Amino acid sequence: MEEERNMAGTRMKRVLIIGCPGSGKSTFARGLHEKTGILLIHLDQIYHLPDRTTVSRLEFDQKLSEILRKEAWILDGNYSRTMKIRLQACDTVFFLDFPLEDCLEGAISRIGKKREDFPWVEAKLDPEFRQFILDFQTKTRPGIYELLNGVQRDIRVVIFHSRREADDYLDHL
Repeated sequence: MEEERNMAGTRMKRVLIIGCPGSGKSTFARGLHEKTGILLIHLDQIYHLPDRTTVSRLEFDQKLSEILRKEAWILDGNYSRTMKIRLQACDTVFFLDFPLEDCLEGAISRIGKKREDFPWVEAKLDPEFRQFILDFQTKTRPGIYELLNGVQRDIRVVIFHSRREADDYLDHL
């Protein structure tokens, strides 16, 4: 039986969008949501609370488990600890594997702006967060590729190396 197609006529139903902070995951996710009509969930909105605290690991995992049981979703965010379980549930992964400079520029450009994907306005680039971005290519990126290469079933993996590639994909969807 052929799967029902979404608004864009594609078969993707359970989508992960991952990449370095500042790469534009949330922007790409919104564009994909607009083109497909698939429910969009920003993991930062689940983990972070408006008072600048976070939910417990247990609460995050419970909410994520509820989401993964849904028929269709776009999940925006890395959250490496839960990447393996999300990979087991998805059918499509978009990895925004952009140069460091683009990611730093992206993170800096959103300072002082209200965002739908994050529960408070960032007043500055937190030094620890900045360091995470600086270390992403050497510390986090290799693990993502290892997980993607180790997937035991057929998942569509799309890797973009520039904002232009990601934008072109959405433009032609």
